[in-house]
Amino acid sequence: MTEADFAFLRLLLQQRSGLSLTADKRYLAESRLGILCRRRSVVDIEALVRQLRLGRDPDLESAVVDAMTTNETLFFRDQTPFNLFRDVILPARLAANAATRSLRIWCAAVSSGQEAYSLAMLIDELGDRLAGWKIEILGTDISAEILEKARTGIYSQFEIQRGLPIQMLLKHFQQVGDKWQVSQRIRSMVEFRQHNLLERNDPFGRFDVIFCRNVLIYFDVPTKMKVLELLAPRLVPDGAFLLGAAETVLGLATKLVCDPQHRGLYRHASMAAALATSAAPGLRPRPAIAAGMRG
Repeated sequence: MTEADFAFLRLLLQQRSGLSLTADKRYLAESRLGILCRRRSVVDIEALVRQLRLGRDPDLESAVVDAMTTNETLFFRDQTPFNLFRDVILPARLAANAATRSLRIWCAAVSSGQEAYSLAMLIDELGDRLAGWKIEILGTDISAEILEKARTGIYSQFEIQRGLPIQMLLKHFQQVGDKWQVSQRIRSMVEFRQHNLLERNDPFGRFDVIFCRNVLIYFDVPTKMKVLELLAPRLVPDGAFLLGAAETVLGLATKLVCDPQHRGLYRHASMAAALATSAAPGLRPRPAIAAGMRG
């Protein structure tokens, strides 16, 4: 790949997806786009870039973005946010929404669906306590291809073993050949839609909880600021916003700030200030979800 072609690809990816591809990731572009060339019967990457430069094939542009977007995820990834959701966020939201009996959750950059299904399984554990409630879990991603995988809810043995407690495997999955599929009940709790985080999201409405984990790390600072600016209005005033362990809103957003009581949890600035003066009682954390119980 020539320097000019790599520069063109970097700009294309930045504009289409926000992905900031640094100069040292040229090998990654050559590897992934080489596979794409073989799949689409294109001679080489130079020929691929020539087609892209014509600007007449939006499907090809989407395929390049899909190929370069990182889709690494697993069930109950990092564990702590899910304990926080189960022990702190969910009880608080159920109390706050007792009158409307509705709960809305958005998993932005949901990849192949494990995060959304992990949350659905935690909610399902409440059983009859949520009888009559309307539960909505929205999972969005820029990649149409990875969303198709998420909708099927079918995972390999390797994917299942990464973070999923054995009890949940036995309760919520059926074996399909040498793979495992999420039960219809859990799949019905999640809706998947294609969405670019750089685009407006007003039609989605507001959410009680927003997970946007392990995606900002791939963006440059201006793009991170734009994504947070677009996401903040989608959170209800007393809602909960979660980022990945290596991510923060510090220096990037004014409307979202760190929750004073819980590391990794973010709130609207006004709500965080109120929480700083009055700790919510009765929300002591329970043991980790998957302690000593890997599938």
